Amino acid sequence: MNRLLSLLGVRLPLIQAPMAGVSSPEMAAAVCEAGALGSLAVGAGDADAARVLIASVRARTARPFNVNLFCHAPAVADPAREAAWIKRFAPLFEGWGASPPQALREIYRSFLADDAMLRLLLDERPAVVSFHFGLPSAEIIAALRGAGIVLLATATSLAEAQAVAAAGIDAVVAQGWEAGGHRGVFDADAPDEKLGTMALVRLITATIDKPVIAAGGIMDGQGIAAALALGASAAQLGTAFLAIDESLADAGYRAVLAESGGRHTLMTRVVSGRPARILPNRIAALDGSYAPAEVPAYPIAYDLGKALNAAAKARGEHGYGAHWAGQGAPLVRTMSAGELVRTLEAELGQAMPERDEA
Repeated sequence: MNRLLSLLGVRLPLIQAPMAGVSSPEMAAAVCEAGALGSLAVGAGDADAARVLIASVRARTARPFNVNLFCHAPAVADPAREAAWIKRFAPLFEGWGASPPQALREIYRSFLADDAMLRLLLDERPAVVSFHFGLPSAEIIAALRGAGIVLLATATSLAEAQAVAAAGIDAVVAQGWEAGGHRGVFDADAPDEKLGTMALVRLITATIDKPVIAAGGIMDGQGIAAALALGASAAQLGTAFLAIDESLADAGYRAVLAESGGRHTLMTRVVSGRPARILPNRIAALDGSYAPAEVPAYPIAYDLGKALNAAAKARGEHGYGAHWAGQGAPLVRTMSAGELVRTLEAELGQAMPERDEA
């Protein structure tokens, strides 16, 4: 068993990505029961909602699981930019028989400014906590480590990985450009190196003495084996879990995934205000029709994106949803979470027979 698996308390070098809006307590628990690390995404809610989700997982499994938080810089409102954004989208709302919001809100708080969420974590003490979009303060990291919690954090570049290691985080999630959903970049307005998963994994493992978790474009046991062969200690899969039975992806999301076969994805800020990889749909088609400086801050822009999606869905149109997916989406499979983990384990055993013999 490698160092990371011992630290996480799991048998398989596999982590189910948190995936806000898609992952569920049922998914996380089933993944844990199958021998991997299941994850909950609580960054898009408050501490009370997180407490309910954690209790729901614990009602289904006694095994370790991961709780994921967003560590983006708290949004700075810009009323003029937000008003212009609303005006820009008003015709689309009208087309679906709805009115746009009169103003946009910061629909959820960053963990950097959420004392109630920190108190919840210290009270509940989940086995693992992970961070996306950056890192909390040294004081928060020390408090969580003092509570015996294993810490993970996403990095999209070597510089970010070095910051993760210097902060005392236990392992680095190396998120490649292929990954679906939101880029984990610390600064969404800085130049993005757009490193692929495998190149990023090698850069980090060759430079930093921390366990590395490969994330992005990995859909099967062969992909996990490739990541391990390059020095990763585990792989984190998200898109692979999109269409499973326990996924919260709605019918429209699943239909877009099936219709496109996941063959085309693009990175866009139009939905939420931060770069994220999405399937081709109506809102994705708006990419390129705006300048980044026009988009309100994350997650203020997401307030409008969610409102537009709700207005269209009320009329039977699902094409404005946040249909996040990675470049490996054509390899997505439909089955239960437990069955998928067992399938991935079997494929990994075939790709790395020496691992089964160890």
